[in-house]
Amino acid sequence: MLEIADIFRQAGAAYRKAFGSRMLPSHLKVMREVEDCRTAALGGHLRECDHCDAPRYSYHSCKNRHCPKCQGDQTSRWLRMKRSRLLPCPYFLATFTLPAQLRPVVRTHQKLLYAALMTAAAKSLLKLTGDSKYLGARPGLLAVLHTWTRDLRYHPHVHILVTAGGWHEGDDPAWVYSKRPNFLLPARTLSPIFRAKMRDAVQTAGLLSEVSSTVWKKNWVVHLEHAGSGERALEYLARYVFRIALVNSRLERFENGQVTFRYKDNHTQRTKHSTLEVSRFIARFLQHVLPKGFSKVRSYGLFSPTQKDQLDRARAVLLAASSAQIQDLSRHREALPTCRIAVANGDPRCPVCKIGFLRIVMTIPRTRPPP
Repeated sequence: MLEIADIFRQAGAAYRKAFGSRMLPSHLKVMREVEDCRTAALGGHLRECDHCDAPRYSYHSCKNRHCPKCQGDQTSRWLRMKRSRLLPCPYFLATFTLPAQLRPVVRTHQKLLYAALMTAAAKSLLKLTGDSKYLGARPGLLAVLHTWTRDLRYHPHVHILVTAGGWHEGDDPAWVYSKRPNFLLPARTLSPIFRAKMRDAVQTAGLLSEVSSTVWKKNWVVHLEHAGSGERALEYLARYVFRIALVNSRLERFENGQVTFRYKDNHTQRTKHSTLEVSRFIARFLQHVLPKGFSKVRSYGLFSPTQKDQLDRARAVLLAASSAQIQDLSRHREALPTCRIAVANGDPRCPVCKIGFLRIVMTIPRTRPPP
């Protein structure tokens, strides 16, 4: 199967020669680590079957959060943890998108304005939910930043999983449910609040002069939809918490200096194909590499670490409300299906004879220093 690592290995040197002086250190690092992932460069182990003596080389992964081959275990752990912390209540999924006119300045000042985007979206939700006209309570918010479309174009937006209700802390603390089962807030009212908060953030950063004034007069896209128990929305968000949107299985061919991959069109839901010159494909992939140390998952409102006491009280009230909800929470906390490979004392089954188990017989040292 064709992999992004194969493309980097074949075309990466030419790309770095052409653009290396303008490339960010983080982009160079991602390319190097994806190329070396699960190769002898990172070291590993040689195992032998204790039945048929068949050898099996196992090399270490790069563990880079943008690598399409890594982070599977970490994604599963993250999903289990978030499932266990979901409140037993309905959810909504809100999506806040930046207009095209603002994207160039965001691309240039990513660390600052990605954080501003997430904060502005969360504060917009908290402002309206705090209004007794809509909810009059503090919901739990889990925000995840995405920067891509399905064909890897630059499209910064944030998804926020929102509880369909919130905790009201007052003389009579209580959980307040949304006024209607399929409605939490009007998106048309959220949009200008989000726009104003983002403008304030851009102005505070001293970047207002770099943005056309017309962007602050147009309608910004905010979408809000019911998300049931939040389970499926959480699974969707988990897919891209530890990697970029393009998995190796979507790559179709790399020939004559061009890369072809498939994607599903958002509007028609039909499978389409994109063919890009290889340097353009690499550039499109690298533009989604996050700044060093940037956290793309953040918690606000009732899910904020500072609100632990209120969250515990809200959970107790919701659990006490219905025994059915207790059963739902129990299902949320169940572990994901375990690996089907047979294991004896931690050793995997031999893929050749399918009888014996692979034992480590040699450690293979790295051929380059750690990143």
